[in-house]
Amino acid sequence: MTMMDKAWIDIGAIDDIPLQGARVVKTPLGCLAVFRTADDTVFALEDRCPHKNGPLSQGIVHDRFVTCPLHNWVISLETGQVQGPDEGQVATYPARVEGGRILLDATRLRARSAA
Repeated sequence: MTMMDKAWIDIGAIDDIPLQGARVVKTPLGCLAVFRTADDTVFALEDRCPHKNGPLSQGIVHDRFVTCPLHNWVISLETGQVQGPDEGQVATYPARVEGGRILLDATRLRARSAA
């Protein structure tokens, strides 16, 4: 399936998220954190650190990583993989920007809700 075949949900304007910031999107089974990097790239991850469930949306965004606000675990926005000596992974969700709007892959969100 290509990006063109997917159903996308508009969740808001990219300008609603500050550079190197995040916003929370609530889904039926939990929250996603949507991040905006300094170069206007967006990423969507589960809003829970694998260590102690810290709210990643409240973490510090740097390059293509977020640092959990509770215990400083560093997580890749691209892969969801924990960096450094710690181990773990966070679920990631396809996101893109089109016409200044942030879009999330509806197929993945529905699959997440059915789990």
